Amino acid sequence: MQKLRNSLLLGLVAGLCVAQTGDMVPPEVRRVGDRLACLCKSCKNTVATCQMLGCHYTAPARLRISELAKQGVSDDAIVAEFVQKNGKQALAAPPPEGFHMLAYIAPPFAAFAGIGLIAWFVRRHRKPAQTVQPELSEADVRKYSDAAAKELERLEE
Repeated sequence: MQKLRNSLLLGLVAGLCVAQTGDMVPPEVRRVGDRLACLCKSCKNTVATCQMLGCHYTAPARLRISELAKQGVSDDAIVAEFVQKNGKQALAAPPPEGFHMLAYIAPPFAAFAGIGLIAWFVRRHRKPAQTVQPELSEADVRKYSDAAAKELERLEE
């Protein structure tokens, strides 16, 4: 009896976990919704990925996308309708034209500039390599030892 109860409990927990991750958005709505931003002002998601219960923008937008897709309207035309109604803020990503191109150009430029700055900093602050000291001959060692001994004798006087 204990095994049966544990199995049922495990099945219930597993069922709840699956229900949490289920994707209820139809493919045509997801395809267009990924291109449109959720304008509820509470989240930064797209229409396809907004998970807010009772979102006042996403639910009607998904319904409208679904209706237009069933009528055979193209994805670009659906997006254009939302842009016409809500302006360019309805887009999830800025259009690649005009000043908005800066949003596409700036990140790689900043990354390369940062890598260049790091390389410059490392080169500038790198310690110079240690040079190998030449070995002294026996005569040089004797000469320096005699000089050191004379200096010590002079200091002791």
